[in-house]
Amino acid sequence: MEEQKTQLYLVPTPIGNLKDITLRALEILQSVDAILAEDTRTTGKLLKHYEIKQKLVSYHAHNEHAAVGRVMASLERGEVLALVSDAGSPGISDPGYLVVHEVLKHGFKVEALPGATAFVPALVKSGLPSERFVFEGFLPPKKGRQTRLLELAEEKRTIILYESPHRLLKTLKQLIEYLGNERQASVSRELTKLFEETVNGTLEEVYNHFETGIIKGEFVIILKGK
Repeated sequence: MEEQKTQLYLVPTPIGNLKDITLRALEILQSVDAILAEDTRTTGKLLKHYEIKQKLVSYHAHNEHAAVGRVMASLERGEVLALVSDAGSPGISDPGYLVVHEVLKHGFKVEALPGATAFVPALVKSGLPSERFVFEGFLPPKKGRQTRLLELAEEKRTIILYESPHRLLKTLKQLIEYLGNERQASVSRELTKLFEETVNGTLEEVYNHFETGIIKGEFVIILKGK
């Protein structure tokens, strides 16, 4: 029986430092018929850096449902596609789940390449237990937020959260309220970039640091379980 050809590749891209991409990822990006990109401008810079001239197609959270039909039509024609997000692995707090679900449902082969994901370096250098952990991504902005915080207060495994700069202090303050100011935490920002910073301590100490410090870049929050 002939092995089925992969028609959709999920390709991780650097979370900051452009050198953090695998040789295989570059080979795939050069060989596919088109690249589905969360932001074609961001991906365009990466491709230009590596002199890759592949066709870019917009695929993001706001057009995901409409774009799936066009993706399926491309695969039906026998095309091979790659899906990338702005940074890290597609589908991890980024678009990807819907198209993978549909592609598999229609019998096409999907392959996911290993590569950069922001929470892994943040977790392993936090000094907090990493043998068991729960990845929560971004907390709900409004509806369901309090319920999630109450659940996390009882979670015994190490907790991983993502946060944006404009909501960092609000989130840290709420974590203090629900988990207690003595809960051990580690907050990393600008991972792999020139101004990478990781702050370890109690939630109160971390909050005090960022209240008077620099709040730029994307943040990964690691919390010790209860």
